[in-house]
Amino acid sequence: MEIPRLSEKHIPLIFIFITILAYGFLVPFTGFYWDDWAFAWIAKFLGPAEFFPAFSGIRPFLIPIFFTTTSLIPPVPIYWQIFAIIIRILAGLSAWFALNRIWPRFKFQTLIASLLFLVFPAYSQHWVAYTHINQEWIPLILYLLSMGLTASALRNPKKFRTNTIYALLLFFEGLFATEYFFGMEPLRFLFIYVILSEGSKTIIETVMKAFKVWLPYLVIWLMNAIWLAFYYSRGYNSYDLEVLNEPFSPAGILLAIVEAVWMAGLYAWAQVLVLTANIITAPSAILTYFMMVLTFLIMVPIFKNISEGKSLNRKTYISFFLIGLLGIILGRIPSLAAGLPFRLQSSFDRFAISMMLGGSLFIVGFVELLVRSERGKLYIFALLIALGTGQQFFNGNVFRRDWERQQDIFWQMKWRMPSLEPNTVIITDVIAVDYESDIALMGPVNWIYEPDYKRGNLHYLLLFTDIRLGGILPKLEPEIDIQFKLRTETFYGNSSQAVVIHIAENDCLRVLDPGLGDGETYKNKLGRVLDAVHLSDTSLIHRDELEPADFLLEPDKTWCYYYTKAELARQFKDWDQILLLQEAAKQNRIEPYDPFDWLPFIEANAMTSNFDTAKILSVDAINEDARIRVGICKVWERAEAYGPAGTGDKLHVGDALRAFQCTQ
Repeated sequence: MEIPRLSEKHIPLIFIFITILAYGFLVPFTGFYWDDWAFAWIAKFLGPAEFFPAFSGIRPFLIPIFFTTTSLIPPVPIYWQIFAIIIRILAGLSAWFALNRIWPRFKFQTLIASLLFLVFPAYSQHWVAYTHINQEWIPLILYLLSMGLTASALRNPKKFRTNTIYALLLFFEGLFATEYFFGMEPLRFLFIYVILSEGSKTIIETVMKAFKVWLPYLVIWLMNAIWLAFYYSRGYNSYDLEVLNEPFSPAGILLAIVEAVWMAGLYAWAQVLVLTANIITAPSAILTYFMMVLTFLIMVPIFKNISEGKSLNRKTYISFFLIGLLGIILGRIPSLAAGLPFRLQSSFDRFAISMMLGGSLFIVGFVELLVRSERGKLYIFALLIALGTGQQFFNGNVFRRDWERQQDIFWQMKWRMPSLEPNTVIITDVIAVDYESDIALMGPVNWIYEPDYKRGNLHYLLLFTDIRLGGILPKLEPEIDIQFKLRTETFYGNSSQAVVIHIAENDCLRVLDPGLGDGETYKNKLGRVLDAVHLSDTSLIHRDELEPADFLLEPDKTWCYYYTKAELARQFKDWDQILLLQEAAKQNRIEPYDPFDWLPFIEANAMTSNFDTAKILSVDAINEDARIRVGICKVWERAEAYGPAGTGDKLHVGDALRAFQCTQ
């Protein structure tokens, strides 16, 4: 049965379909990341109007965007992930609108470029929705619509003035809202030239006329250059700024440009195959391959249906190729000028957003340049879209795992530290998450521990010693004042009011307690975080339960639930509660990941005269990891000093101390 020919009115359905394949299936399993947390916290506790003072000193043209979106959408992760799907569809359609107006005779090729733009694989940050929707995607949509209206003004002389006015207004907001797209503006001049060159004028005449049309845009662009110079002169910096190690040099600039063209123009399209090569049998890889095959099998008949069988002429495919190449280079300029690296599969690939339009045109021109067979081109374009879809699905799984890890960490914090004294600093070396720094996690920490926050100073701060020592945290000594401002709110604290924690990638959260001798117990296990253990004050931790934050989804009870609850009970010498937790874990056949996790259970048994059980657990733990011997000795020494006082009890404890070589 022959499929009816698809018309232009069906094109939006293709964009919706591809967007759902690439981004939609993992929406329920993703959340907030990176700067999302600060913005969501502001919206939740201070309200959308707070974005006026929050951005007035740094990016004031973002204020109307943030205020509008946060007034309409509550700070609930799934709402923003759904909104991100809508925004990506609108961005893809905006690119199609612009390119279709610039090259109306090559509808199939402009559609391909727009679909490639939709799944552009060099950009992995789609799921950092709260941040990037407001800071980049909405401005980019405005910018693309502005380019489309510029082309429409030239295509329809009767509406030239009206379309130009609208184009200038959209351009102004799209450009001034963020510096990301500053480098893209010369593309508009080239697009104008392409349209005007369809006439019979000479090159010089066309250039002069194109410049005349571009002049009002050039004025706004130069105004933006002055604004950016002022903006950066005020010393704006990101909390987690990482700059290129090498100073600017012609060779360094050339290398950065070549890398950008290679990564954003070519390598990114095959990157998913490299990333999955070593995990080919993993469920996430299998699902990624399935999404690629499904996309390819569906897009081939769709492309056959809508393809007009008309190749780009030599002049046009060279235009696609060269304009695309220049677009990648121009898109890299703002981040390069700021000294920022461009790395795929990291938060730094967010800079690919300004290379997406150029990169999509580049790859279409590249294929048209190399492949002569119309059927071959069709299959290659379907394959590229399939690879882009697979890459974005793969990225979604990375963010899904990160969200699961965040949830796990937050729940362990709640179990081990149900509530905290206000003005507490939580110190650790680092937390094993992919997309969140300590400052980013300041949002959820305050959300969890002060769910009824009212305007005033922030009361909780999380710091990684690996990156903050010598800065926000001057040194690891008592009575050091600590101050940090998160947009409009400030934390004031002191190093003498701190809790030191450690949580490795495959380990449970540990609150380090110098009173238990944790500096010696974990000496050969935890590393640099032990430099701060003397600052840890567990009396700042209270047992009062707070209502779980909105974003916390109750997980299944794994070993870390029993361990963190047991450590909390040990802090308050609630030995019976620890024994109940031990029995519950046993009934559920749940065992520790790490022999060090047995310490609170060994101590509870020793303190309640269950010496045989305590000794068996001690022996098993030492047999599994000899480094635990110091911690076990600390437990038995406390049992000797503070445990059962009967003569028989003392004999049992003494035997244990000798058996585990705790006495010399």
